[in-house]
Amino acid sequence: MGRTGRFVGVALLAACIGLPAARAAAPAPMAVVDSQIAAHPDATGATLLDTGEEALLARAWLADHAERSIEVQYFIWSSDNIGILATEALLRAAERGVKVRVIVDDLLIDAPDKSLLALAKHPNVDIRIYNPKHQVGTPLHKRLINVVTDFRGVNQRMHDKTFIVDGKVAITGGRNMADEYFDYDQAYTFRDRDVLLLGEAVRAMRANFDAFWVSPLSVPVESLYDGWGLMQKNVKVGAAEVKQVTRELHAYAAKPENFAPQVRAAIAATPESFDRLAREMAWGRVEFIHDVPGKNGRRWRLDGGGQSSAALAKLVAGARESIVIQSPYLVMSDNAKALFKAAIARGVKVRILTNSLASTDNLQAFSGYRSQRKALLKMGLDIREYKPDPANRAELLSRANPPAQPPVFALHAKSMVVDGKIAYIGTFNFDPRSENLNTEVGAIIHHPGLAQRLQARMEADMRPENSWSARDEPDQYVPLTKRGQVRLWQLLPLKPLL
Repeated sequence: MGRTGRFVGVALLAACIGLPAARAAAPAPMAVVDSQIAAHPDATGATLLDTGEEALLARAWLADHAERSIEVQYFIWSSDNIGILATEALLRAAERGVKVRVIVDDLLIDAPDKSLLALAKHPNVDIRIYNPKHQVGTPLHKRLINVVTDFRGVNQRMHDKTFIVDGKVAITGGRNMADEYFDYDQAYTFRDRDVLLLGEAVRAMRANFDAFWVSPLSVPVESLYDGWGLMQKNVKVGAAEVKQVTRELHAYAAKPENFAPQVRAAIAATPESFDRLAREMAWGRVEFIHDVPGKNGRRWRLDGGGQSSAALAKLVAGARESIVIQSPYLVMSDNAKALFKAAIARGVKVRILTNSLASTDNLQAFSGYRSQRKALLKMGLDIREYKPDPANRAELLSRANPPAQPPVFALHAKSMVVDGKIAYIGTFNFDPRSENLNTEVGAIIHHPGLAQRLQARMEADMRPENSWSARDEPDQYVPLTKRGQVRLWQLLPLKPLL
């Protein structure tokens, strides 16, 4: 599951703040974070979490060492291995007195009703569901009514992904709480990316979380199960059931087959060497960009943009030499096309890596890209499509005991580098849904060193052994049946929803 000799949890935090190993094992790790933040007033430290192992161990270490508070926002929270272990880690934090607040989007949450309600009963745990029109507390007939009467509402989702500890250390990026985002899925996994932040930008992240927390769109989970009519589920849990859910979570996490001992050891170990992360910690100006709850003021139409869209458009408009992008989905609106046409006209070289038909997890989104691929190439965009079996897969899959057959790989990282000086890492896909419907977040990092390191990793993913050129018709590498499915999706007027 995880290599003990590589990036360990304490290594991650100790290294990124540049401390010697002896101090990394000190009994008050968050006091060390305070000293580093104090040494860089009005600045933010940033380091990339480029593998699933790094990202998992960072979250686990931070959850285990939180002192006062943990706030998390996710679009997907599954009841698979990673989802259960993450839930248990938050529960353990709550049991030692840490205040835990969770906001999860309603569309793809995967949790038994009684388990969700039992967790919310803990005095130190508060759970809210964003825009609950699909799953939590909603019977099927009510969901169908919502689709008919509030089509934009059911399509407006919270795509934010943030993990904030004690208001001073945070993670944001592409990963949801599910196996495939952390190399735990044996059949299909994502090449994804997060960024760990310390200091000033974390205040903005927490302020954004608070704005979502008090929004009417974020509904306490208890109130979603107390209905008696046909329009709401009625679910109750007693004290005995609450204790049972708690026992089962702790028992699950204690089993070696669910949480390997070597992963626990990695989280707890003191590193022998952390030179790489110490070198890569970048201190400087970081903008945390985000949308407001609801995205924009539209109620019936599916357009309208948002604050995150405007911030990224400003970056593209300001580019003078180069733009390098990774996005799992690539469906450009007319506004986006005009923006990139203007960039190319002033001499900016634009390179984009997106999923191929062979790697994508979303045929509907790929159909939108396929419909405009020729036009985008004609514009002058250099587009590469990610292979399902890239040559660097083994390097990125940091697992001690890999499966007999390597999983299909797909791109899920959402990143951009402008002029080799400014980096963006976040949740924004280059498609109409991220532009107009889903709330998005991300970090814009003004640090040439970090931007160049990120660009080098993105360019590595674009090499011929890892990706195809879109001009070489990569669809030829998938069966005719799959190509036929995409053609059928292309016939439907789905673009605003992609």
